[in-house]
Amino acid sequence: MALLKGLPESTLEQIAQRLRLTEGAETLISQLRRLGYKTAILSGGFSYFAERLQKRLGIDYVYANTLVVRDGMVTGEVQEPIVDGQRKADLLRELAERERISLEQTIAVGDGANDLPMLSIAGLGVAFRAKPLVKKSAKQAISTLGLDGILYLLGFRDRDGV
Repeated sequence: MALLKGLPESTLEQIAQRLRLTEGAETLISQLRRLGYKTAILSGGFSYFAERLQKRLGIDYVYANTLVVRDGMVTGEVQEPIVDGQRKADLLRELAERERISLEQTIAVGDGANDLPMLSIAGLGVAFRAKPLVKKSAKQAISTLGLDGILYLLGFRDRDGV
C-alpha cells in the first residue's frame, strides 16, 4: 500500500478504463441475474474498481478494500475493515443470512489463498484459474474455460438457453 502513496486519484480512473473483464464474466452474471440469483464481489482488491464492475454488470453486493484518498491523492492507507480471507467467509455467511438462504445454496469463486475460507464454506466452491494450492483445496476447479463455465457446474447446458 505504501507504494500507492501520492498516486493521483485520476490515475485510478485511467487504470479502471483499461481493465478487461475475465472471459465469461458478462455471460455468467447476466444468466445468473436472469435466473434470479443474487451476486456479490467479495474482494481483497479495491472498491474503486469493484464498484465499477458492479455498475457495469448489475452485481447486487460489493465488499472490497477502500483506498483512503485525501485532496485527490491516494494516502497509501486502506479503510477498516480489511477484506481478507476470514472477512470473505464472514461476508458470505452474512449475505446468505440476508438473502435467507443456507450456505449450501451459495456459490463462491476464487483464485488465491485468501479465498480458501470462503470456498470451504460455500455449497459450491470453485477454484477459477487458481494457484495450485487453491486448485488442490477446492471441491471444483475450472482452469481452461471462462467464468461462464460455472453455469455447467450448476447443471445448465447450451441447449438450456445459457
